[in-house]
Amino acid sequence: MSMPIRLKSFLIALLLLACSSAALADGRAEQAEKRVKPSLVAALAEKKLEYGSPVFIRIFKAEKVLEVWIGKNGKYVLFHAYPICTYSGRLGPKIREGDNQAPEGFYRIGLNQLNPQSSYHLAFNLGYPNAYDRANGRTGDFLMVHGNCVSIGCYAMGDAAIEEIYTLMDIALHSGQKNIDVHVFPFRFDSTKIVWQNSEWQPFWSDLKTGFDAFDRSKTPPSISVVNKRYRITPN
Repeated sequence: MSMPIRLKSFLIALLLLACSSAALADGRAEQAEKRVKPSLVAALAEKKLEYGSPVFIRIFKAEKVLEVWIGKNGKYVLFHAYPICTYSGRLGPKIREGDNQAPEGFYRIGLNQLNPQSSYHLAFNLGYPNAYDRANGRTGDFLMVHGNCVSIGCYAMGDAAIEEIYTLMDIALHSGQKNIDVHVFPFRFDSTKIVWQNSEWQPFWSDLKTGFDAFDRSKTPPSISVVNKRYRITPN
C-alpha cells in the first residue's frame, strides 16, 4: 500500500527539519567563533597576548569565578575572569554519582572533551573521575562546564561566556596545545575568610592549596600525579 501524499510530504518535512537542526548543531562552534573572535583578538592584543596561544583555567566555587589564563613566553597571564552563573552542591569534592556535587581537583582537557553539540549550547567535559577520583573510589561522569544557567553537578557559565571560553580552548588545542589544565578550587586560598583547617576536607584541600600556591609562584601549571591516593604536585 502506497503512503498518502500528505503523510509522505509531512514526513519529508520532518526529515528536512531534523537534518537542518543537525547541521546547525554541527556548526554551532563555528558560528560562535565568528561572533566572538573579533572582540577576543582585540582584547588579547590589549594585553599583548595572541589568539591561539595556550590556555590554562582556574575555577573558584565560593567566589563563583572562572579564570582564563593565556600563555606567553612560557608563563601564563590572566586574560579574563568570568562569573559562574551557577553550580550545584556545596563546597567540597564530588564523591558519588547522584550527589549533585560539582567536582574539585586537577583536571586536563583534550580536544575530544569539547562538546559543540551540548544540550546547554557549548560545553567541555572536565574528565571526572580523574586518576585521583578513581583511586579514592569516587563515581560519576559527564561533569561539564557549559552554557545556559542550570546545573546538576556542573559549572554553568551562561551562553555568552561559554562561547568565548570554548573558542579560546578550541583554537588553542587546534594550534598545538595537547591538553588544557583546569584547576578547580573550593575558594581562593590566598584571600578566603573561610576557616577550613578543621574541615573534613582539610587533607584534600591542603593538596589543592599546594597546587594553587605552585602556580601562583611560577605562573606555570605544576605537574600533577597521584601517589597513595593523594595528589603529588611538582612545580614547573
